Amino acid sequence: MAARRKVRRSRPRKTFTISAIEGGAALSLIQTTGAAAAAQQMLKGDIAAGVETLSRNIQSQKSKILGTLGAAAVGKFAAKSFSVGRLAKLGPIAVKL
Repeated sequence: MAARRKVRRSRPRKTFTISAIEGGAALSLIQTTGAAAAAQQMLKGDIAAGVETLSRNIQSQKSKILGTLGAAAVGKFAAKSFSVGRLAKLGPIAVKL
């Protein structure tokens, strides 16, 4: 009689990846739209002022926002043509293109 084998259990991955292009685009958009200031106003209970701040910043920074989104799209398209892989790794965080 053959010995039974143990059931293989999958382990969770010890690292997670962050897309450098998407992360950079997200940080740029947060800064351009003033989302942090708007969120602080909303957390203080002034929802209308937070939405107004966000709306005003988006309207005044349209060209910069569109430029950021366009650059991110071009960057993602260009990165797919390269087989670069991992840019950096610090502990459990790996940055990929």
